[in-house]
Amino acid sequence: MKTVTAIGLMSGSSLDGLDLALVRFTSDAGKYSYRILDAETMPYPDVWKERLANAFLSQPEALKPLDLEYGTYLGQCASDFIERHEEKPDFVASHGHTVFHKPEQHFTLQIGDGQALADACGLLTVNDFRTEDVLKGGQGAPLVPIGDQLLFGDYDICLNIGGIANLSYEVEGFRIAYDLCIANQALNWLAQREGMAYDKDGLLACSGKVNEELLNQLNDNAFFRQEPPKSLGREFFETYQKPLIEPYGTADGMATCVEHIAMQIAKAIEHLPKGRMLVTGGGAHNAYLIKRIQQRTKHQVVVPDRMTVDFKEALIFALLGLLRLEGRANVLSSVTGAPTDSCSGLIWHPKTS
Repeated sequence: MKTVTAIGLMSGSSLDGLDLALVRFTSDAGKYSYRILDAETMPYPDVWKERLANAFLSQPEALKPLDLEYGTYLGQCASDFIERHEEKPDFVASHGHTVFHKPEQHFTLQIGDGQALADACGLLTVNDFRTEDVLKGGQGAPLVPIGDQLLFGDYDICLNIGGIANLSYEVEGFRIAYDLCIANQALNWLAQREGMAYDKDGLLACSGKVNEELLNQLNDNAFFRQEPPKSLGREFFETYQKPLIEPYGTADGMATCVEHIAMQIAKAIEHLPKGRMLVTGGGAHNAYLIKRIQQRTKHQVVVPDRMTVDFKEALIFALLGLLRLEGRANVLSSVTGAPTDSCSGLIWHPKTS
């Protein structure tokens, strides 16, 4: 039996903040269990929120200074977190922040330089979990399903509702997973038009009326007719959905987006036998969205404890780092469409002075 402690870092497309989870893993004969010792979300200062939100407007080659600065920022956040919780982990695993995700062009970019991060926190660091799979011809996403398989296998379906909604489930021994639709990225943007960070409990959406014309337009995109594997990036919302939603009032736009999300989720799992669906991510706190999903599906919707809801992705990135250090597969080809599984991630050692 082996015990390892790690910090997982996750920054999602909704820009809620940086999630940090301090996790103790126990492994025995290839089976893993975990305990989240501590976790928190560090809200981004306005300057970082703006820089990350606008980074996709830059050319990739112009992003290196931001990549280095953000890596240092992540390392400092990890270091502050460790100091507050007084337990030094064995390593840090970082998702980084996605700026570009264009797997059809064999290109994905998550900024947060690994060496800068390792130097800033003084710990072994693993990052860049997507690139290897994308270069093989895979989608490089979703990455969480290996954690769904190893840590949450008691559930028939795992649904995460973050900036982008994605799901995973098992079919005849193979893990299937893919991105479904834009979720909190759209809902938070609409809430911010009204000066709110997000729509608490979905109250604003609940007060609006679904606009059938907009709903049909949101649903009528070629992406939703594609078979998996498939994945989405920020560009999808900015290019295709935001211009459709912009002319509508906030409450009606919000109600329509909620219905769109619920419809896409229900459509994706309607062929599966009735089972239990674990729902995590920020969208799990949106009571109105959860209600609409439950009303549209036959499956039992399970919203777990707040720690699991908020920090499941950070937890699983810590697991991805552990699997990388152990030389085990951490990116599944059945999910991404690559020809083979990958043991993915770059390893960085802090430079000694």
